[in-house]
Amino acid sequence: MKILIAGCAGQLGRSLVAALVNDEVQGADRDRLDITRLADVRQAITTFTPDLVINSAAYNDVDGAESNTAQAYRINALGPRNLALATAAAGIPLLHVSTDYVFDGAADRPYHEFDLPRPLSAYGLSKLAGEIAVKELNCRHYIVRTAWLFHPAGRNFLKTMRSLSQRPQVKAVSDQYGSPTYAPHLAQAISELIRSEAYGVYHLAGQGGASRFELTRMLFCSLGLETEVVPVSHAEFPAPAPRPHNSVLTTAQEPAIVLPPWQEGVRAYARALR
Repeated sequence: MKILIAGCAGQLGRSLVAALVNDEVQGADRDRLDITRLADVRQAITTFTPDLVINSAAYNDVDGAESNTAQAYRINALGPRNLALATAAAGIPLLHVSTDYVFDGAADRPYHEFDLPRPLSAYGLSKLAGEIAVKELNCRHYIVRTAWLFHPAGRNFLKTMRSLSQRPQVKAVSDQYGSPTYAPHLAQAISELIRSEAYGVYHLAGQGGASRFELTRMLFCSLGLETEVVPVSHAEFPAPAPRPHNSVLTTAQEPAIVLPPWQEGVRAYARALR
């Protein structure tokens, strides 16, 4: 399969290039493909003639989106809209990566694909707008919601916490929950999904849920670090953008593609760091 990946320099983009070794992959970072420019998107598809496009490009600064809303919508909504228009015109599918932050976190259970989105933040609203554009403009779509992504080479929460591990004590939020996801595990799941031709919305995230406190404690344990991790309320770390209290993801889709437990992802991450 010929696959064009937008956003190939990010955590997921790098993992996808590694996972799709048996396919003909063309990776394009922002310097080579600006998804906010429809002409550029059309030219890339005309030049490479892919069988499928994967969009892993995103504006992921959750707090920054509150003050830079226009840019967040350009990348997270206009970009997917352009990709959907161009792929539909070419008669090929589009896989678009979205987020758990399209939910408000008020549920007392994990969210599945048929739950109604209700974002709390500008970032979540921009990602939902991208989902809607893809659904409306290309009927052959996969929308993949994931959460709390991490990779050894990327900017992410685990990398930040590891950088703080030289301190005798670190604090981590214990009253907000999500589904930590190891990027290579997600890439393998996407590789399986794109061969199914079962279009629709999918939740692909590390199995199970955790707080950032539990995630940090698991990371330090996996690295053999003795730094004390102290659980605190999210109120100790005020931020411009509200976060959902519970954005743990599960799947009710068919085919059911289930990632490894999030703990396995953390252990694999720790091994990669060594």
